[in-house]
Amino acid sequence: MPINFPLPESLRKAGWKVKIREKETLEPPHITILHGTKAWRIKLRTGEFMDKQPDPDDVPEEITAFIPKQSNWRSFQEKWDEKYPMNPVQDKDADEAE
Repeated sequence: MPINFPLPESLRKAGWKVKIREKETLEPPHITILHGTKAWRIKLRTGEFMDKQPDPDDVPEEITAFIPKQSNWRSFQEKWDEKYPMNPVQDKDADEAE
């Protein structure tokens, strides 16, 4: 099952979601921001957007400010490591491959 993270109510009501999706074992550790049919992925090792499309500038500032807050960021990393223990966020060898 995907792991959903709570967002402020205004974002949730506007249809925004933040998840760790299923079957991401071979991907670099990341969270996915969803809005309708659009999805943006953010690397949990660097905080960078993984894709150029859809345009990262389309993500509201309220979400881009919410995600890196220390408690949120640590929670994302811990949940990834629980879900995908063979591909942990702190894998030093993987940093060179990205």
